[in-house]
Order: sequence, then C-alpha cells, then structure tokens
Amino acid sequence: MTRQSVRECITRTGIVPAFRLSSFEDTVFGVETVAESGIPIAEVTLTTPGALEVIAHLACSKPELIVGAGTVLDLETARRCLDAGAKFLSSPGLDLDIVDFAVKHDIAVLPGALTPSEIMAAAKAGADLIKVYPCSLMGGPVYIRTLRAPFRGLALIAAGGVTQQTAPEFILAGATALGVGRDLVNPEAVRRRMPDWIRELTGRFLEIIAEARSRGSA
Repeated sequence: MTRQSVRECITRTGIVPAFRLSSFEDTVFGVETVAESGIPIAEVTLTTPGALEVIAHLACSKPELIVGAGTVLDLETARRCLDAGAKFLSSPGLDLDIVDFAVKHDIAVLPGALTPSEIMAAAKAGADLIKVYPCSLMGGPVYIRTLRAPFRGLALIAAGGVTQQTAPEFILAGATALGVGRDLVNPEAVRRRMPDWIRELTGRFLEIIAEARSRGSA
C-alpha cells in the first residue's frame, strides 16, 4: 500500500479512529470490528499496552487495512513503528524530524499542529494530512473554518473533542477528515465484546460525514 493510497483512503473515508484501549486483545477486536463496519483505518496509539505488537499483528494478518501509529513522540519510536509495519505515523504535536523521517521512508505522516505557523511548517515539511489538535479547545468548527480560509489547499484533520454532535459542523467548516476516539471506539463496547454496538457507532459516523459532505457541496 503506497503513501498516496493511504492519503486517498483517509480523505475518502473522512475519519481516522483512534484506538486507546487496555490490552492487545481489546485493540485487535476493536480495529477488526470497526474495519468490518466500514472504516478500514486505525490509529493505534502508543499509550495502548502492546501497541507495536498490535500493529505488527494486523500488518501481517490484515494487510488490506490501514493501521498506523498514534502518539509518536520521537524519532526512535517512529523507526520502531515503521519496522512493525505501520502505514502512517501520527503525533499530537509537530516534530519536523518525524515528518522528515516519514517522507524519506515514503510512509504517510499526520503531524499534529495547532497554530498557523505550525500548519505552515508541517505543510512545507511534506505532511500528508495535518491534524489540528486539540481543535475543540480553540473554538472547534469555528477555528477550522478560520484556518480553512488561508489554508484552502491543505488537508486538515479535526481532532480532539470531536463528537457525533459536532462532527457535521467540522466537516461543513472544511475539515478533510475527523480524528475520533472513544465516541467511536467505545471502550465498554469493546470490553464486553459487543460488535453490534461498535457497528452502530461506526455507521452513524459514516452517515454523518456523508450527509455533511452532501450539504457542503449543495
């Protein structure tokens, strides 16, 4: 799977589920269930126990999925994620060394950025999509709309505090995609192994994005 195909799939799907669960087994179950429900993308945060093992397992057993690493904070960790088979690297803030590493190794990179200066630096460094985090604390959809004016050509992911209620407004404000955690990947649904609950949440978010995009293009 190429860097470009990863970028295109995230853009087309419009959502990057973030998995912050309590075990290897929970995370594998959650990723596979969300994928079966229509979102073949997973950001496995490195705060998850056994995160690198999860990434390696899924890269081998489900190569068709786009499984990336989240909360990548340094270059050495980025190398380990690449070795494990991660298809993208994501971080909560902007580390230009990580972006440069990803570009050189032809792996998609989604750095966090909050200010206009950070967004400009991330774009100049070659970021595939830029994660505006935590956007909810900066005004939510209003902040995305404000950023979209000068950065019309950039792919921005709204992340941090995105819910079912705010998701359509973020899309209408110009977000290319949404980064969503427990509002999509409900830890209790995973713990209790309730796939129907997860499917319902997944389907709901996909419908929200499709409807908002339809309204935006009308």
